[in-house]
Amino acid sequence: MDSLRISLLQTDIIWENKTENLRRVHEKLQSLCGKTDILVLPEMFSTGFSMSPAALAEPVTGESITTLQQWSKQYQMAITGSFIASDSDPASVQHYYNRGFFLTPEGESHFYDKRHLFRIGMEGEQYTAGNQRPIITYKGWHILLLICYDLRFPVWSRNVDNEYDLLIYVASWPSSRRNAWDILLQARAQENLCYTCGVNRIGTDGNGLIYNGGSILYSPKGEALASVPNDKESIATATLSFNQLQNFRKKFPVWQDADRFSIFSDNNSR
Repeated sequence: MDSLRISLLQTDIIWENKTENLRRVHEKLQSLCGKTDILVLPEMFSTGFSMSPAALAEPVTGESITTLQQWSKQYQMAITGSFIASDSDPASVQHYYNRGFFLTPEGESHFYDKRHLFRIGMEGEQYTAGNQRPIITYKGWHILLLICYDLRFPVWSRNVDNEYDLLIYVASWPSSRRNAWDILLQARAQENLCYTCGVNRIGTDGNGLIYNGGSILYSPKGEALASVPNDKESIATATLSFNQLQNFRKKFPVWQDADRFSIFSDNNSR
């Protein structure tokens, strides 16, 4: 339980081409077999940050997730990221989600629908916002998975009573706003006293937006433990220590003095 290996996959994403993006992920994850416990992919890893969900969305039983589930079992690593998902409500009305996933080698599947939809990119016009924030348990660690724009809203990630140990952000964060990505990721690690991982893509998408990465893993002190060079398609792996995390929380128990918040939305709160 003490050690947890996590790998950050910083990669380009071929615009709206699921087959090629899955092939690229498979090519890279094979080299990690036996070397990591968690592989983190960028936001909308199989399509890029597309506003065409009607053409690209899949259910959780679709090709993208079922393929990743098979690879998770075959290569014995959890795989996390986000994809374009579709669901129907009780009235058979179709909804689309920017859906985070966390798939384990044991066959468990966890999902999170992005709460904060990027207004400037008109994400809210195409996708439905989520209102649940599940804590994932894997190998004795508690993990919170959030998506891109969620990074700007600290209340949503608030680590009340150390309910999670590892915070993961998967993103398509353009280089024009890279400074905010760097600052806020480090802040989330320090304010929540947890390991914090951010994985961003590189390359240029179908809308001409440029991404230069910045994928990084921070310690609870805000120290960089692993990172991928800017604009480079590569993988960085680090080993986390649960004992070191717990010892730091005991020596520096600022969490005991933290403010508590409640979020109310659609009759749900936390």
